[in-house]
Amino acid sequence: MFMCVLGCVCFNVDRRVLGCVSFTDMSVQLWCLSFRQPYAGLILNGVKTVETRWRPLLAPLENQTLAVHIAWQDWEGDEWRAVLGDVLGLTAAQIEQMLASGERFGRGVVAGLVDVGGTWQCPASMQGEELQSLQRSAVVLSVQEKTLTQLLNPRWLKEPLSLRGGRDLWTVEIPTELLP
Repeated sequence: MFMCVLGCVCFNVDRRVLGCVSFTDMSVQLWCLSFRQPYAGLILNGVKTVETRWRPLLAPLENQTLAVHIAWQDWEGDEWRAVLGDVLGLTAAQIEQMLASGERFGRGVVAGLVDVGGTWQCPASMQGEELQSLQRSAVVLSVQEKTLTQLLNPRWLKEPLSLRGGRDLWTVEIPTELLP
């Protein structure tokens, strides 16, 4: 724990900054990123443990906690369904149960937290079991030449926080009573 330049108290565990707590309103300020469904639910349920992007958006947040916002729109395409069914071997009923779990708080809400791990570039030449493992972890079929970021320790908030999403990274203040 240390005093932040913003006049709040920051908490860290194992060199990870968990957030800033302001004593005026007892909230935690965190970086936030909107995810479309089903990926938001898959992240918070611990199925998706690697995020893929075309640029290293999450790299500056390594060893920090990220708030997960559930966007109103669904992800376009259903490549994720092929990964869940064909690659991970889930039945249609298991997939539907997982999707329902991811919708427990609805849309347009900050629903949970995840710790951000390391970020790296996946080489175009990657093949075999290593590639398949990353595809399973990212719940996508194409990871080559993308920037990958490890997502750790997902947890749902006690209740959703209704907020309009932002583009790229944005900050959110989460009341401490909502923290898991």
